[in-house]
Amino acid sequence: MDGIRSIRAKSGTNLGGASAHNRRIMIDALRVNGALSRADLARATGLTPQAVSNIIEELARDGLVRSQASVRKGRGQPATPYRLVPEGAFAIGLQIDRHVTRTVIVNLVGDVLVKMEAKLPPGGPAQGVVVILDLIRKAREALTAQAPEAEKRLVGLGVAMPGPFGINTLYDDPWMMTAWQNFPLMNRIAEGAGLEVALQNDAAAAATAERLLGAAHGLDHAICIYFGYGLGAGLILNGELYGGAHANAGEIGMILALVPGDGPDVEPLEHYASMAALCKLLDFDPSEPELFAMITDAILRGGPRLEQWMDSVAERLRRTVQILESIFDPQTIILCGGAPRVLIDRLVEKIEPLLPSIAERSRRYPEARLQAGLADPWSAALGAAAEPIARTFDPRFSAILKTV
Repeated sequence: MDGIRSIRAKSGTNLGGASAHNRRIMIDALRVNGALSRADLARATGLTPQAVSNIIEELARDGLVRSQASVRKGRGQPATPYRLVPEGAFAIGLQIDRHVTRTVIVNLVGDVLVKMEAKLPPGGPAQGVVVILDLIRKAREALTAQAPEAEKRLVGLGVAMPGPFGINTLYDDPWMMTAWQNFPLMNRIAEGAGLEVALQNDAAAAATAERLLGAAHGLDHAICIYFGYGLGAGLILNGELYGGAHANAGEIGMILALVPGDGPDVEPLEHYASMAALCKLLDFDPSEPELFAMITDAILRGGPRLEQWMDSVAERLRRTVQILESIFDPQTIILCGGAPRVLIDRLVEKIEPLLPSIAERSRRYPEARLQAGLADPWSAALGAAAEPIARTFDPRFSAILKTV
């Protein structure tokens, strides 16, 4: 109908015993759309006006929403919009990579309040966890200096690190951080930080960041290809992050993406398409603090070897995109990661034109089958921080079943 705002929201339920789900539905609608009135929320979620009023009052008492100045729209009583309170909750995100650890702290709406990083020592997880816990402590001290009451509203700590997890390996594979995975890392971090801790792979964390702040914001079906030291994919399916049976869903770096000219000894995809592969080509140390600047400079200067490498990567990713579209039928695929902006943008350009797939249709939202997402060394840490927020506040079917 003309004059009525289009609001993106999931459906609530007016059945008894579903208050946890309905709270999450309301918070999600406000996160995706910004300020909404009670009438807007009732229309978008399908909840009764009385149910919406009860939940809004409850959320306001909990310090999660606040009212704004009333707005008059045509005839009738002015509408009072409600917005999420940024200080309503805080979460810590931790990225553990091969050479570095990063931590960020965000508020309920995803504003980054603290960013810190530290180089990991070469001695492995026993020494590394000491550095990690010290970094978390310093980040929390910085948060308290900004917001003295924030500690009381910390909802958890999310950890992102490279997968796959829990598979059988007989040696310390540098691609998989096997020694770290065999160490009781989550227990040590949970004990040291005194917070609930959840682990996800870095591609899943990047997808969470895209959903909170990036190209997947407001989408229910999106695949985020994470181009980092390795290669992975975060799967957003039916509005939720899909992890698989063992948190290894989306490990596309392990697949054998053949292209014409490959011999019988083809290696996994991430051995060709990753920051590690690019560092090997350019003879750069992956632990170099100025790595992004060095790679950006190399790409801007160009050269036949680098162009040939990007063409090869684009061809392999072009086929990977077609496979992902055929299997998951996403609204869009997002190329993102712990890689320089210029590299992500150039690869998206080179992957075009895409191969024919079921994603080709005359009317699409978003219009692009493939688009560039966040390109930032902090994206995995940001996604890790978003995970506790999502775990606490995002709509899940399990909330109806009272399992969360």
